Amino acid sequence: MTIRLMLVDDHPLVRDGLRARLEAVPGLQVVAEADTSASALAQAADHAPDLVLMDIALRQESGIDITRALLAQAPGLRVLVLSMFDNPAYIAEAQRAGAVGYVLKDSPAEAIVQAIHTVMGGGTLWPQRTPADSSGPHLTPREREVLGLVAEGLSCKLIGERLGMGVRTVETHRTHLRRKLNLDSPAALIRYAMEGGWR
Repeated sequence: MTIRLMLVDDHPLVRDGLRARLEAVPGLQVVAEADTSASALAQAADHAPDLVLMDIALRQESGIDITRALLAQAPGLRVLVLSMFDNPAYIAEAQRAGAVGYVLKDSPAEAIVQAIHTVMGGGTLWPQRTPADSSGPHLTPREREVLGLVAEGLSCKLIGERLGMGVRTVETHRTHLRRKLNLDSPAALIRYAMEGGWR
C-alpha cells in the first residue's frame, strides 16, 4: 500500500531534497507540497495525503498553527514534524497541536523513513531524552523572565524597563538564551518564545 505524503516547508530546496529521498523508497509517494497555511489546506483538500511532513518554523507562519488547522479540516490526517530545532518547548507544542511525531531534519534518510512507517502504523515518535514540557534546558529565573517578555514582543529597551536592567544586560541575556536553546538568530528566539507557550 502506497503512503501518500505532503511536504510543508517554505524552502524549495529542502522540499526538493526531501522529495528525492522519499520517492526513492518503494511505497512512498509525495502527492503535494505547500509553503503556507492556505496552500497546505488547499493541497490537503485536493490530494488527500495520508501523512504531512511539517516544518515547524516557517518564515511567516508557525507549523504548529498549520498543524492545528489541517487537523481541524481533516481529523484523520497524521502530521509528523520535521524540525531543525531540538527544543522541549517545540516538541511539547507539536504534541499539543495533535502531531504524532517529531524528527530532526538532519536525521539520516533511513530514520525519517522509519518514522513515517512508525506513525502510519499507529505509533508515535517523540525524542525520548527531551521531556515534553516548555520549561527549557536549565534556564535561570531571570532568563525565564526575559524569555516571557520576548514572547510578548517587547524590545530590549522595554524588557529592560520592565525588569529594571540596562539594554546591554537584556541583550546579554538574549544571547545566552540563544546559546542555551541552540537558536541561530534573534528571529528564531522570538519564534521559540512565542510558539513555546512562554506568553
